[in-house]
Amino acid sequence: MFLRTVLGAALAGSVLVGVMGAAEAQVRKARDGAGSVTACSRYGHGCQTAPVRRGQFDYEYRLPNGTWMPCKQSCKDAFREDVIDYWETLNEREGER
Repeated sequence: MFLRTVLGAALAGSVLVGVMGAAEAQVRKARDGAGSVTACSRYGHGCQTAPVRRGQFDYEYRLPNGTWMPCKQSCKDAFREDVIDYWETLNEREGER
């Protein structure tokens, strides 16, 4: 019984380390400079890709007209809400009031 517990803990630890390593690699890639974000519509409007850069305070994505916008918490979600699903997001937020 003790052996199963130890083996289970070791397996869980190794999986956690593997996941953390992959997440750290993605963060490091984004920190190194310009990258991109791809977001897909929740309403069937397709997918789009936008450049991402490190701004003065946080990461920013570029709108199609060239304006850089802050990513808030997630560049993917911000780009999807502000560009791809703009009108649907506006309607959802209006309903929250």
